[in-house]
Amino acid sequence: MALKPGDLAPDFSLPDANGQLVNLADFRGKRVILYFYPRDNTPGCTKEACGFRDAYPDYQAQDVVILGISTDDAKAHTKFIQKFNLPFPLLSDAEGRVASAYDSYGLKKFMGKEYMGVSRNTFVIGPDGRIEKIYLKVKPDQHAADILNDLASAASGT
Repeated sequence: MALKPGDLAPDFSLPDANGQLVNLADFRGKRVILYFYPRDNTPGCTKEACGFRDAYPDYQAQDVVILGISTDDAKAHTKFIQKFNLPFPLLSDAEGRVASAYDSYGLKKFMGKEYMGVSRNTFVIGPDGRIEKIYLKVKPDQHAADILNDLASAASGT
């Protein structure tokens, strides 16, 4: 059954790049941007992460938390964070369980080969823990700015 806006966001606990557990429940009362991405240090994932980095002050001004999730391990996350000066946590979902709970892990195709992997999807989770908006198969270039625009539109009621 696919998640939809209004559904309670599946709770999780995952380690960050420092091995500290991050729990979604700890962010109740805040809006959370939960973005799933395939792999650290790849062109699209770098564009997406850097877009969130560049817009981070705007997200902070709205008291919005950003969490990135991939199946990469803490070592890969640490290198990615340091290389691109990312100011938000990247979480390791080694077996893809959380990505699966968010309908963001499954069979993918690339250059004629099939494999299991993470889909580039983003979930906006409201302060009440419910999913407000879902972005599927996003384009990484403008994604962070698009979410900000949508948040501004929702806040102004347009």
